Amino acid sequence: MNYTGPKVRLARRVGIALTPKAARIMERKKGVPGEPHTRSRRRQPSDYGRQLLEKQRLRYQYNIPEKQLRGTFRKAVSKHGNTGELLMGMLETRLDACVLRAGLARTIYAARQYVSHGHFLVNGRKVKSPGHRLKPGDTLQVRERSRKLACFREALSRAAAPVYLEVSKDELKARLVAMPGREEIPVQCDIGQVVEFYSR
Repeated sequence: MNYTGPKVRLARRVGIALTPKAARIMERKKGVPGEPHTRSRRRQPSDYGRQLLEKQRLRYQYNIPEKQLRGTFRKAVSKHGNTGELLMGMLETRLDACVLRAGLARTIYAARQYVSHGHFLVNGRKVKSPGHRLKPGDTLQVRERSRKLACFREALSRAAAPVYLEVSKDELKARLVAMPGREEIPVQCDIGQVVEFYSR
């Protein structure tokens, strides 16, 4: 089940700004949430604790349930290549992640909602599954009847797309040019620790 509580509190807990609002608040409030006297008593995390934190950071940045992340990891392990890079590539080519990176949504939460409400076409067909995986050459586009919504153009005006996405702001359209490399993916996470966590 996806987290539905306060996003800023969650962001402070994992130390990553998950939304623009969280970024603003985290500039003022440093550290994890909780009473000041409890923060100072926190122990150094164990190896397991560090691995768990990195796994949670990855999961929250893509806003996916534990079961989906674990399933994606299993698929990455079954493929030939670096497991961590394959895992990141598979997560980054999810439809909701591509909508976010293309600048058609301001947060991953909004991207997931827009997709599940049927606002996007993939290669000309309506897709309502946020976890739908795109392949190089696939295109995503805001469907015709949804283009009048201001949220898409407002999000685009503040965004810069990564090199692996070709974006047409006039058409509210994006094409996945190539599989993203780890250095091109704007996700804060030690993917090696995540691999170790699931390999236990």
